[in-house]
Amino acid sequence: MPKRKLVLVDPVADEQPAAVAGDGGSASAPESKKKKKKATAVGSASSSPHASISEPVPLMTMRDAAVATSGKRPDKEPAVIVVLERACLETGKVGKEHVLLNCDDHANFLRKHKRDPADSRPDILHQCMLILLDSPLNKAGKLKLYVRTELGVLFEVSPQIRIPRTFKRFCGLMTQLLFKLSIRASNGPTKLLNVIKNPVTDHLPPDCRIVLMSVTGRLVAAPDFVPTLPSDRPVVFVCGAMAHGKVEPEYAVDDCIAISEYPLSGAAALGRLCAAWENHLGIL
Repeated sequence: MPKRKLVLVDPVADEQPAAVAGDGGSASAPESKKKKKKATAVGSASSSPHASISEPVPLMTMRDAAVATSGKRPDKEPAVIVVLERACLETGKVGKEHVLLNCDDHANFLRKHKRDPADSRPDILHQCMLILLDSPLNKAGKLKLYVRTELGVLFEVSPQIRIPRTFKRFCGLMTQLLFKLSIRASNGPTKLLNVIKNPVTDHLPPDCRIVLMSVTGRLVAAPDFVPTLPSDRPVVFVCGAMAHGKVEPEYAVDDCIAISEYPLSGAAALGRLCAAWENHLGIL
């Protein structure tokens, strides 16, 4: 058996991109005896000294380098699950139409029914959903969102949905959801919004870690807290989407944190959380 010279190539340090199988001929195509004698084996340092690889190795990407350092391959499941609790979504018949009640347009209607207009704030949920769904974390497929209203209606949100930018259109969308129980994409059968059965824990992974976000929680810095979370199971963050009060989940939580020494709006807190996860996962 003729001896073959072994050449180890570092895919990171090599400045020239490796050839892809299929460019300039198939990797399994027969070669001449002259080419076989000059062929070199390309592989990692752990390869056998007498083994040869027919397919060239591509350059290591930044994500592959991060995986090689951490020892864990990223999966398709979301790394972060957010549950927005106590969202102010309630419809009422004002005149001849069913509308989503809010403090600006229906203050007299709410006072007539002995309701505090300050409690009807669907705009808070609108801001939170815009922050979450427009984030690079969601666009990278690492975020899953559930929303539970003050009246106990639970629905899941598809990462592919584009929330209306104007509040008026958002109210129309939420009204349609509460009556039809689902919103489908216009170009297919995909459900973008879908009302599901309670409790929310039935839809969460069984091994997830649940963290409640509250101003009264343990003060932590989000960039320092996120790396301490387990990387082998998803993390669920519970946040309130209401104007007043605090979230008291019916399910057990593993931790309660505050990511600022000052009271923050739900959108501001979620923006900080997404930024910390994007830095941790290397999402630009």
